[in-house]
Amino acid sequence: MANVVVVGAQWGDEGKGKIVDWLSSQADVVVRFQGGHNAGHTLVIDGTVYKLSLLPSGIVRPGKLSVIGNGVVVDPWHLVEEIGRLREQGVAITRDNLRVADNATLILPLHRELDHFRETANATLKIGTTKRGIGPAYEDKVGRRALRVVDLADPELLRLKIERLLAHHNALRRGLGIGEVDAAALHAELVEVAPKVLPYADTVWSLLDGERRAGRRILFEGAQGALLDVDHGTYPFVTSSNIVAGQAATGSGLGPGAVGYVLGIAKAYTTRVGEGPFPTELFDEIGEAIGSRGKEFGTVTGRKRRCGWFDAVLVRQTVRTSGIDGIALTKLDVLDGFETIRVCTGYRLDGATIDHLPASQAAQARVEPIYEEVEGWSGSSAGARSWAELPAQAIKYVRRIEELIGAPVSLLSTSPERDDTILVQNPFEG
Repeated sequence: MANVVVVGAQWGDEGKGKIVDWLSSQADVVVRFQGGHNAGHTLVIDGTVYKLSLLPSGIVRPGKLSVIGNGVVVDPWHLVEEIGRLREQGVAITRDNLRVADNATLILPLHRELDHFRETANATLKIGTTKRGIGPAYEDKVGRRALRVVDLADPELLRLKIERLLAHHNALRRGLGIGEVDAAALHAELVEVAPKVLPYADTVWSLLDGERRAGRRILFEGAQGALLDVDHGTYPFVTSSNIVAGQAATGSGLGPGAVGYVLGIAKAYTTRVGEGPFPTELFDEIGEAIGSRGKEFGTVTGRKRRCGWFDAVLVRQTVRTSGIDGIALTKLDVLDGFETIRVCTGYRLDGATIDHLPASQAAQARVEPIYEEVEGWSGSSAGARSWAELPAQAIKYVRRIEELIGAPVSLLSTSPERDDTILVQNPFEG
C-alpha cells in the first residue's frame, strides 16, 4: 500500500479536483503541501459543487483528516472565511478533521497590497499573479522575517515580530510611494483573528509521522501545476513555491520515503492562465471551441484560460522532474468531434530540434512546436466508464500520449462527474 502524491503535470487547472476527491475517498489523511489560496479545486459530489482554494479536498468527506502543511502560506482571514462558507454548505469542520501546521507562514494584508502594486505598476513584466499576497509571503519566509501560525499564540512576541517585519516593509513601501503600515493596527487585526485559527494549529510533522506509522493512507495534494514550479517551471512566469512531487515531503515534514506513488494530472489538451510562454497556444476558432467546451475559466479568479493542443514535450519533462509513476488524463471528451487532433512532439529553436523546454526566458519565447497529426473521432467519449465505451480513435490517441510522455495513463476522466472515470491502476495499490 502506497501513499500518493498528486501533482499537476501542466500549468495547473488540469481537473485535479475530481481526481483528488476520488482519491481522498480512499485516503485517511489529505495534506496540502504548497501554495496558498491562489489555486483552487472544484469538487462535484452528489450534484453539490464545492469550491476550495486553501482547504484540502478531504474536508468535504466525513471521517477524513485534512492537513495544511508547513509548505503552505496561510491567509488567516481567508481560512476563516472559507471554513465559514463550507459550514454553510453543511460541511462539519472542527479540530477533529482539520489541522494547520503551527510553523506555516502567514499571509498578511501588506503582502496582498505589495503583490497588487507590483503586478499593476510593472507594465514591462507582468507575471500573471492573482494578487493574493502569495509571492511576498514566501519572500518573507525565506528572508526569515515572516510571521507564522504559532506566533498568534503569543501576543507580546507577536508585537516584536511585527516591528521587525515592518522595519523591512515600511522602508520598502516608502521607496515605492505606498503608505506605511501601522504596527498597532496590524497587531490588533492578528489578535482578533487568532482565536479562530489557533484551535486548528498542530505540530503537523509529528502528527503525520504518527499517522504514517499507524498505517494510514496519506494523500498529498498539490495545487497548481509543475510548470509553475519556481525552479522547474517557466520562470519568471511561475508561482513562488515548489510544486514538483519532492515538495510533498518538505512541505509536510516527512521524509522522501513517505511519499510513495506520484500521480500526475494532465488534460488531453493544454491550458494556461496568466502570462508566460505557451508553445501550442491556439488563437483561432479551434482554441475558442476547446475553451468553450471545456468551460475554461479559473476556479478562484474566473479568468479565461488560454487553450492549445496537447504538448507532450512539457508533460514528458514534468514526468521526469516529478518522478511521475502514472498519469490521470482528464477532459478527453472535450476533443470529441474534431476531425484531426494535433500533438506537439518536439520543438524547433533557432533551426535546431530540441526535446525539452529550455530554461532561458528568451529561448522559451522563440520555440516553435513540431506537431504530429492524429485522426480524431466522431463518437462520444463523454461519460465513458470502460475502454469498451470509448471510440477506437480515442483509445489510439490515449495510447499515443502514453508513448510520447513516457508514462502510463492510470486513470482516464471523461466528465466532471466522479464516477465517469476509467481506472487502469489504483495509485494507492501501485
